[in-house]
Amino acid sequence: MADNKYDVVIIGSGLGGLICAAILSKEGMSVCVIEKNEQIGGSLQTFKRDGVTFDTGVHYVGGLEKGQNLYQIFNYCGIMDRLELARMDKEGFDVVMFKNDTKEYPYGMGYDNFIRIMLEHFPTEEASIRKYCNDIQNICRDIPMYNLKAIGSYPEPALFMQSAKQYFDALTDNEKLRNVLAGTNMVYAGISGKTPLYVHALVVNSYIESAMKCTAGGDQIAKLLARVIKENNGTIFRKKKVTRFVVQNNEIDHVLCENDEKIYGKTFISNIHPSVTLDMVQTDLIRNVYRNRIKGLENSVSIFVAYIVLKPNSWKYRNRNYYYSAQDDVWNILAHTDDNWPQCFAIFECAHGKHREHTQGLAILSYMRYDEVQQWENTTNTTLEESERGEDYQQFKKRKAERLFDEIETKFPGFKDCIQSYYTSTPLSYRDYIGSYDGNMYGIVKDFNDPMKTMIASKTKVPNLLLTGQNVNLHGVLGVSVSAVITCTMLLGKEYLINKILAANAQTD
Repeated sequence: MADNKYDVVIIGSGLGGLICAAILSKEGMSVCVIEKNEQIGGSLQTFKRDGVTFDTGVHYVGGLEKGQNLYQIFNYCGIMDRLELARMDKEGFDVVMFKNDTKEYPYGMGYDNFIRIMLEHFPTEEASIRKYCNDIQNICRDIPMYNLKAIGSYPEPALFMQSAKQYFDALTDNEKLRNVLAGTNMVYAGISGKTPLYVHALVVNSYIESAMKCTAGGDQIAKLLARVIKENNGTIFRKKKVTRFVVQNNEIDHVLCENDEKIYGKTFISNIHPSVTLDMVQTDLIRNVYRNRIKGLENSVSIFVAYIVLKPNSWKYRNRNYYYSAQDDVWNILAHTDDNWPQCFAIFECAHGKHREHTQGLAILSYMRYDEVQQWENTTNTTLEESERGEDYQQFKKRKAERLFDEIETKFPGFKDCIQSYYTSTPLSYRDYIGSYDGNMYGIVKDFNDPMKTMIASKTKVPNLLLTGQNVNLHGVLGVSVSAVITCTMLLGKEYLINKILAANAQTD
């Protein structure tokens, strides 16, 4: 038992768990991370098909310019100078497109650039565009931890109760501009009656400030963090599935793994979905009313992904992402039926190699609900548990892929001729690899109608159990990284840790 007891035991090796492990091991704590899959990293994972490496979740990253928030966190963790990155097109890193509109609407990088390019398309809307940019930046400034500020008052509740959709409706009478500014809402699965404005602001701001691609794949972030953890004598267990948190004397004593192995710790951090976590913690310390609240929360939608291997030299590398809506109103694209699917897609180019004239592959995403694949939910298919879901499942995926390709062809004529081969994933793939029971993309849905209900704290009623990950505070690489810092402050102290991060960055200025 002495060899199997740690200061901190972290369940799940997603980005949140790895950053917690890197920070706490740097502080001299004995740390172990337990991962059920063969590959660490959660949504940072990559895979290779026909010689092309595909990212499963991290298609581009914001906030990585020197001095920006994610840069400072990664730099403190010791991985920033080893990341292989390429800046995206400053004249349009994201491009918004509509079915019945031949124009493309690019997002410029940097707010001055963003405003200049928007004005080229909406020359009479300068006041609205400038107000939007000012409002987004002001919201971001109002949240201290987003800016790595240890001292600062918690934002007023009104900030979390403002609707994104209602904000855009009030911003301008120009319907097209409203939908262009909200046109990348697939990055947070925007819902017209629920998504708060602050979620839009925190996500979009980081990309406008700086948008980059990981040219060696998103899994390099996980690999570099793992190296830091091991350099600080941390341990990472792969292919170990935790089945239960064992509570003794009103705190967790150890976790029990699938093979009945026990791993002991002083503090435990769960980087898996809160609902799944609660299923594994049997104690009266967590009241049923809390359990029911967490289990009753709505998860975000999932996705269907087509991973395209392109014919050599067939697709010119554009260094930008494309967001397409079949509706003029981008807030309607979640409400698809089997007959009118797909209502949206996003195209992300593989960027492995900084100076490629042509790209080798594309990842193309479109919304898909879990109920659309629920008939196969009793199957599992991972590298550790390989099983066939059946011919009907393969036909379902083929039919969806062909319909998606037809829709893409309308905006990119000749696209289908560029395809050498393709591979697909559904919500079941995300469920099996990421560990969320319905394969959701961005965790729990934030709701401006009842913001406190959908906010999950890092602390739990079990004194030595903490939470981290995309369900705590915010999703995405930046959101999860900030959430991990917040989780670590529960053990290290907010001022202490933030000052350490700022001091580490001051030394490299």
